[in-house]
Amino acid sequence: MDLDVFVSAHRAEWDRLDALLRRRRLTGTETDELVALYQRTATHLSLIQSSAPDPQLTGRLSQLVARARSAVTGTRRATWRDVTHFLTRGFPAAVYRARHWWVPTALLSTAVAALLGWWIGTHPEVQSTIAAPAELRELTRPGGQYETYYSTHPAASFAAQVWTNNAWAAALCLILGVFLGLPVIWILFQNMLNLGVGFGLMSSAGRLDTFLGLVLPHGLLELTAVFVAAGTGMRLGWTLIDPGPRTRRTALAEEGRAAIGMAIGLALVLFVSGAIEGFVTPSGLPTWARITIGVVAELAFLAYVYVLGGRAVRAGDTGDVEAAERSATVPTAA
Repeated sequence: MDLDVFVSAHRAEWDRLDALLRRRRLTGTETDELVALYQRTATHLSLIQSSAPDPQLTGRLSQLVARARSAVTGTRRATWRDVTHFLTRGFPAAVYRARHWWVPTALLSTAVAALLGWWIGTHPEVQSTIAAPAELRELTRPGGQYETYYSTHPAASFAAQVWTNNAWAAALCLILGVFLGLPVIWILFQNMLNLGVGFGLMSSAGRLDTFLGLVLPHGLLELTAVFVAAGTGMRLGWTLIDPGPRTRRTALAEEGRAAIGMAIGLALVLFVSGAIEGFVTPSGLPTWARITIGVVAELAFLAYVYVLGGRAVRAGDTGDVEAAERSATVPTAA
């Protein structure tokens, strides 16, 4: 493509579109003209990007197309209908679509944590590298630090702190997934190492039942949210390697938008697990009752994902924003 010739041939159309966009009111004929020029300019932008990319020209046309699209579709504000759609279709659909990534991530991570816990619990020499014997006894004794950790601070502030930390960890997994998923693996390993250390030390002290009674009520839902974030982050990284039938740019944009929405949804899930950790885990309820609450919360989330999410995906929902809110990927010529 001869860029100079192309610009000379279509500059008048772009200038006319710009002039129409500057007007406060348009006649019916001018509105039809604006729509036609918007479609043509979008096509021109696509051609330039694929055949003769020029940063300055691409920037100008991108702004022009964005302004025209806003004028054609109108400014849209989020409503309660959007919130309902996100909670009942968008978020569960995104989690359901990513299940082939986060389910194996959950199984492998759990196995790693169990293996680390067994290694630490059965090897005193490894325990000695973690802390001095007196410190280990203080950690694991009845009423020790592992138990008082959940009740040292007021429940509300502790729940808020836990929620903030976990939501940030999940967001990091989603954001850093774009770096081929490598940082996500490290974040996930650190979480499993912390879990394995607690598992191993309490097991070696003969108090594994106490440890599980403290971790399971909130840990089932909390770890599931972390696994979903980690699996989705790695899926986002894999999109850079294998975008499938889509262009790499389009694939990354679609999966990135879905990941951002998932970060919001997982923050809500982690709010629930944080509330359980702050109010249920340190409560005086029997261990079986606390674990039952955790199991019910976990099963409710899985049902939410597989029932609502599966139904939404079968209906064509991907977890991405609605089509009207996306940038045009295949412009239509007038």
